[in-house]
Amino acid sequence: MKRFFLFCLTGLMMVSILACGNQTNNQTNLTSESTDQTTASNNIPDAVSLLTTVWNSYQEDEKFSVIGGDFSEENQNMNGPGKYSLEDGAALDSALGFPADSVTKIDDAASLVHMMNANTFTCGAFHVADSNDLTSITTSIKENILNRQWMCGFPDKLVIVSVDDYIVSMFGDTQLIDTFKQKLTTAYSSVEVICEEPIQ
Repeated sequence: MKRFFLFCLTGLMMVSILACGNQTNNQTNLTSESTDQTTASNNIPDAVSLLTTVWNSYQEDEKFSVIGGDFSEENQNMNGPGKYSLEDGAALDSALGFPADSVTKIDDAASLVHMMNANTFTCGAFHVADSNDLTSITTSIKENILNRQWMCGFPDKLVIVSVDDYIVSMFGDTQLIDTFKQKLTTAYSSVEVICEEPIQ
């Protein structure tokens, strides 16, 4: 009788150990999957996707009237971010504040702009072809935007961040800029704020 109970107890202990081992393995797998998802979130396919990820994180009552992309039929988006052509450096400079003389240093761009007034919210995302140029490009963008002549009122502030090999610059109303920056930071763990200054 004692042997029977001892055998049953040993069997229960073995089952418990195996079950605990499986839980540990499952937790390890979950942790691994979680890490993979975080890594994947920063694997940005293009500038439009970067801005779209952020825009899609807005609640409906947080959104405002926007237009994205350049004015071509192919790139224009009336509901969110759109691709911005690099063929016209002057237009890129005028619309997004990206210096025309630095256009050759990027290979992709996208925009998201307030439909009623660009000075209320303008955001551009630019993929830097050579990451060694990231610092010089951000400095040029900052100087270009802070030193321009403004029409239809001044934007409140300028924020420039890097996300991996992308630069995201935004200027406009403080609340709109702060909200976009917060959602961008939530969406991408590699965000680094390079510039955050009032525009005077």
